[in-house]
Amino acid sequence: MNATTHWTLARRAERMNPSVIREILKVTEKPGIISFAGGLPSPQTFPVSAFAEACAEVLQNDGRAALQYAASEGHAQLREWVARQLPWTVDPAQVLITTGSQQGLDLVAKVLIDTGSRVLVETPTYLGALQAFTPMEPRFVGVASDAEGIDVDDLRRQAPGARFLYALPNFQNPTGRTMSESRRAALVQAAADAGLPIVEDNPYGDLWFDAPPPAPLTARNPDGGLYLGSFSKILAPGLRLGFLVAPAALYPKLLQAKQAADLHSPSFNQRLVSAVLKDGFLERHVPTIRALYASQCRAMLAALEREMAGLGVQWNAPDGGMFLWARLPEGMDATALLPHAVERGVAFVPGAPFFTDAPDTRSLRLSFVTATVEQIDRGIAALAQAVREHLPSRATATA
Repeated sequence: MNATTHWTLARRAERMNPSVIREILKVTEKPGIISFAGGLPSPQTFPVSAFAEACAEVLQNDGRAALQYAASEGHAQLREWVARQLPWTVDPAQVLITTGSQQGLDLVAKVLIDTGSRVLVETPTYLGALQAFTPMEPRFVGVASDAEGIDVDDLRRQAPGARFLYALPNFQNPTGRTMSESRRAALVQAAADAGLPIVEDNPYGDLWFDAPPPAPLTARNPDGGLYLGSFSKILAPGLRLGFLVAPAALYPKLLQAKQAADLHSPSFNQRLVSAVLKDGFLERHVPTIRALYASQCRAMLAALEREMAGLGVQWNAPDGGMFLWARLPEGMDATALLPHAVERGVAFVPGAPFFTDAPDTRSLRLSFVTATVEQIDRGIAALAQAVREHLPSRATATA
């Protein structure tokens, strides 16, 4: 048969791009590479035995229902658990279980974004959110940000006509920064004054090291916020379970978008998580994750202090989460440095893709949670050597 079929892509499909991070991860799969690139939780934290017991329990006690189609809103017990654990009054009817919090971002895009809608984001912001929003053809506007989070004065300037603000206040991906209490209060007030909805993404909030972060943005103005959460970082990402909490006026359309996408998130997985979560399991389990990640973060900070001395590299010290943010000396480019680092056996994620405009090409993200202390020491030493070999002569030692 010689006929040729012509497939015509929708305009939104032409706007879709592969994940820069996923492409980088392919490079890091080479044997012997120490990767600080992936945003993956440590598999050491996965409660395998608890899931084995819960799996047997669900199949024995509720197997047929667990393997059947289910309500689009999600398993009732899981929605009730989510509502109880949030630090403001939430009706379980406001909770929608999603197939990972990434699906929550996709639903937000479908329900809230039209072609040309102005969507405000932090500078820099989570790359996965940009990927989820982009097919709906928004116009991204980066709001100035600093170590405390979003610049409220710039938010006020950018707010008129914007569809919503997307923010990650806790241990942000990619920077690891946490929005201060004073900044949160001012931000929520400024958004309320402007009638600007806030989409708050909080996948890392439970992963604090020494003290929990301030109250969520949504807790301060529930009717003005949509809240996204995840079970990936505190249980296991392979379950692909997250949730969103939406005001009553918005919930029905999000539910309809969910029904069109996948009918419902896996009912077996939802019941499995409900079984694991009973009897206060997270109160025992999450502190072990915090302790592990805190020790790995301390190891990376110590290695940076030791290996980067005099090279002019700068970095922050996060209070929780999985990432820290570094900046190379003037004249260097993180994307250009990456292949040289890989040659020396270490990988990272360049920071430029996390910016909607005017990218900081000197920035890079380092994840510390999937490497051992010994790997962190070797990896940071290798990265420092790559920096040293490509350091511009005019760079100054201002670390």
